[in-house]
Amino acid sequence: VQLQASGGGLVPAGGSLRLSCAFSGRTFGSYGLGWFRQAPGKEREFVAAINKTGVRKDYADAVKGRFTISRDRAKNMVYLQMNNLKPEDTAIYFCAARYGGIGEYTTWGQGTQVTVSS
Repeated sequence: VQLQASGGGLVPAGGSLRLSCAFSGRTFGSYGLGWFRQAPGKEREFVAAINKTGVRKDYADAVKGRFTISRDRAKNMVYLQMNNLKPEDTAIYFCAARYGGIGEYTTWGQGTQVTVSS
């Protein structure tokens, strides 16, 4: 499996961004997918996850109501729509995949930088 994240950038507080992650190499529908982030000087943290079918979605408390994860089976893509961004959302965002949708994430994309200015 290979993951390629894109869509990061610099936005003012209150703005929006949509991150994209292209999935290739295996059967897309067999994998659960997630987004994580790592801010400078901090550990990587969970942001959002979506199961194999796209029915179940989970979010970190810090992003609930502002971020939406989705997946497109036709395009083998996973997205993270981020609205009402805050300076504390500034981080490198990574997409990740786990076979069967359970257990640890075993494949990681390269990350995309999101910077929110105050």
